[in-house]
Amino acid sequence: MDVNVFDFDNTIYDGETLIDFIVYYIKHDIKIWKYIPKLIIIAIKDALHLFTVDEAIKAYASFLEGYYVHVGDLTADVVRFWNKNEKKIKPLYAEHKSDCDIIVSGTTDFILDEIMKRMGIKNYVGSQIDKKTGKFTRLCFLENKVKIFNELYPGAHIVNFYTDSMNDKAMMDISDNVYLVKGSKITKIK
Repeated sequence: MDVNVFDFDNTIYDGETLIDFIVYYIKHDIKIWKYIPKLIIIAIKDALHLFTVDEAIKAYASFLEGYYVHVGDLTADVVRFWNKNEKKIKPLYAEHKSDCDIIVSGTTDFILDEIMKRMGIKNYVGSQIDKKTGKFTRLCFLENKVKIFNELYPGAHIVNFYTDSMNDKAMMDISDNVYLVKGSKITKIK
């Protein structure tokens, strides 16, 4: 099966979903404030691509285990978040959208579920967190994206891959054509 694959953050979505979601919570729940210094460091390291998969898991662990597991049901908050942030979906995606698209993102699936439904995208994969423990059960990041993609979509052949970052080099390597997305500009690099 021939497919087009898109990264989500900074490719389809204008920004980093997790950072925007945390900022949303900073405004709505003061209990998250004690994690802000650690989250700022994580965001900087993530933006500068200074993480390995294992380091990313460890960096997010204390926040997820200390805050996320105690928040409760996030469904209504996720809906409100996307009501506010859906406008950050770049128009360029609508221009390239097809039925054979697969979104492969580091963003957690509980955040992606709502926006994928709104966008009519059925095939997507994100990171996954165990709600009871706060531990990642799947981190869709760096070379793990290829592993997860191949597990969930065996036999899929990537014709076109769109991303904003060289962090996705492993996905680039298994794609026929690669497009780098910066803002609203798309440049073919392979």
